[in-house]
Amino acid sequence: MKPVFRCENIVKYYEAEPVIKDINLELCEGGFISLLGPSGAGKTTLFNVLAGVDKPDSGKVFLNDEDITGISGRVSYMLQKDLLLEYRTTLDNVILPLLIRGEKKRNAREKAAGFFPMFGLSGYEKKYPCELSGGMRQRAALLRTCMQHNQVLLLDEPFSALDAITRNAMQSWYAGIAAEMKFSTLFITHDVEEALVLSDIIYILNGKPGKITKIINVKENRPQKKDYLSSEEFDRDDSLHYAQMKRLVLQTIS
Repeated sequence: MKPVFRCENIVKYYEAEPVIKDINLELCEGGFISLLGPSGAGKTTLFNVLAGVDKPDSGKVFLNDEDITGISGRVSYMLQKDLLLEYRTTLDNVILPLLIRGEKKRNAREKAAGFFPMFGLSGYEKKYPCELSGGMRQRAALLRTCMQHNQVLLLDEPFSALDAITRNAMQSWYAGIAAEMKFSTLFITHDVEEALVLSDIIYILNGKPGKITKIINVKENRPQKKDYLSSEEFDRDDSLHYAQMKRLVLQTIS
């Protein structure tokens, strides 16, 4: 399948030292790839380049074969913190990308409100961030990200601040949302299990400078079922060979 988003030979320096070097990755339409690796390997640096926030010192970024290197706004980017504005209601936080594009507030509110049921936020349109649970804040932040109406989403550890139970629920929820809305997702995580649960492909970023040291195809070993995360097959781990794959990832990172 032809990739919808890719980068070629990305290199980025900081104070004359390379942070990431020779990075190549491909994301297919509707796909989900995780970037997994230890702290300091350059994952967020790479995301800043992919999102157009920073320019690489060399290399290119492509969206549908169009060179978008150094151009922001062509892919959606959600940082680790939800960054909701405490003085705005949930709805008015969500519509910020629409307002930035020049839409009238009334029209923007009407558009965004239609997505609140899908994101489990019905009834919270007029609530302020301080009145939301951690999981609800993340869903609101994701909805705000989705309001940019881009095909590709870059998510930088969006669930890392949540407790384990909420994080597991959010993983399952996002997998369903991404499938329903046909998002193509590139996801940063430090969590091996999260990467295995969500990803089609895992790219291991390791070393200094950070390089892709391993590419693990999870999808070919996983049943393509929408409800796989809550299935008996997942509990048994038989078809995925989950324990073996987890060991492989950990060996690659160490």
